[in-house]
Amino acid sequence: MGMIKASRLGYAYVKYEEDGSPKEISRAVDQVDLDIKEGDFIAILGHNGSGKSTLAKHMNALLLPTEGALWVDGQDTAKEPELWKIRQKAGMVFQNPDNQIIGTVVEEDVGFGPENMGVPTKEIWERVEDSLRKVGMLSYRHHSPNKLSGGQKQRVAIAGVVAMHPRCIILDEPTAMLDPSGRREVLQAVRELNRSEGVTVILITHYMEEVIHADRVFVMEKGRIVLEGTPKEVFSRVEELKKYRLDVPQVTLLADELQKAGVKLPKGILTTEELVKELCP
Repeated sequence: MGMIKASRLGYAYVKYEEDGSPKEISRAVDQVDLDIKEGDFIAILGHNGSGKSTLAKHMNALLLPTEGALWVDGQDTAKEPELWKIRQKAGMVFQNPDNQIIGTVVEEDVGFGPENMGVPTKEIWERVEDSLRKVGMLSYRHHSPNKLSGGQKQRVAIAGVVAMHPRCIILDEPTAMLDPSGRREVLQAVRELNRSEGVTVILITHYMEEVIHADRVFVMEKGRIVLEGTPKEVFSRVEELKKYRLDVPQVTLLADELQKAGVKLPKGILTTEELVKELCP
């Protein structure tokens, strides 16, 4: 069994009448099967309302299945005694870092999670230093989070999760509120954690350029996984992605238009460098 495994996972939001009877049932996740290996970098795409954020919250047991099952490192999220262990193994980073940062000083904020876990004081400070170094924020350890840029705040939020020593980090649209510079900062930190530490990374995003280095990509529509594969395999299906109201990286779109015009190019070109190499061998 992988780090994250889902079997026919389903989740329904229910709206109730004033008398408590169900008024409306909306299936946000519908019959999802997943098997994510430890150390993978996974990206999940989908337009707003596709179910990707609801799926992400199941991976941290913030939501529990109404159908099927989901396991984190072999532990069933539906079993209440396992929830604390699961949330230690699978850390969550949300879209707005201001909702996760609670300390008045960066290093105190990063140490908050380990302190709640009962980690000894000496080890807490070792974890704080190590985590801030990993996300490139060690020199800001004594700063106020309120004076940081959006990208810096998000890296501090990631450091706070890393300090809890999770085996998996789920990032739910972590760059949605950032400018391009901040998005690059955060993505670089996440990729480095995956590459150097072997942390399983699950990135929920709607920025296509952020997923080109992922091991696998899953595309969601109406609560279901409708496409999956390597970035090259998924982005080679340009017309299908458009059907699901998703963009593709600009260079991939350009390559697709050149193919339609008769230029011989392989499918699924993801970077400018790839395109230039194919056009100017």
